[in-house]
Amino acid sequence: MQSFRYLALGDSYTIGEQVQVTHNFPYLFISKLRKYTIQSGKQISFAAPEIVAKTGWTTDELSAGMDNWIFDGSGYDMVSLLIGVNNQYRGRGVEEYEKQFSVLLQRAVDFARGINGNVYVLSVPDWGITPFAHDRNKEEIALQIDEFNRCAQSITQNRGCHFIDITTEQRKFGNQEAYLAPDGLHPSGKEYNKWADKLFEEVMRRF
Repeated sequence: MQSFRYLALGDSYTIGEQVQVTHNFPYLFISKLRKYTIQSGKQISFAAPEIVAKTGWTTDELSAGMDNWIFDGSGYDMVSLLIGVNNQYRGRGVEEYEKQFSVLLQRAVDFARGINGNVYVLSVPDWGITPFAHDRNKEEIALQIDEFNRCAQSITQNRGCHFIDITTEQRKFGNQEAYLAPDGLHPSGKEYNKWADKLFEEVMRRF
């Protein structure tokens, strides 16, 4: 039976801060793939996602975390990357982000056995629309998030990897209680399920 191994790189959005581990987007995504293959009769097994992420990580901190992680030497069938919100939150510039994101994307490609098409980048969500940011300049946050995402999208697509916009939909519903974790900042499983759907739709082209 063919096996499928998935590596998810990121920060709190990849972990699923304040939600059950099975409700973060990497686990929900794998669950959707498993359901599809059972229904279609395809002979593919899916390991649980391997997640290298930590709440608060910036691009350079993710890179350092990867340096200390023991990865499977055989590589992965797919790698996702979602990083940058903490760069923006800490007031770090897009120029620095561009350089560090480029390095991370190349590392993701390397883990995907050098296949650019097996790497999927998710856009940075806009935390400025959440209740947590009620006393912040939401317009400025949105403009900066957009700048980070334009940078990530350009680098990703120029390298032949996939870029998935989750920010547009998140801005529509991400301030509603049902789509928020108890801290009023991070997404709930309901929001993560939407991200998993988008990732699933993009990846389904491979099956």
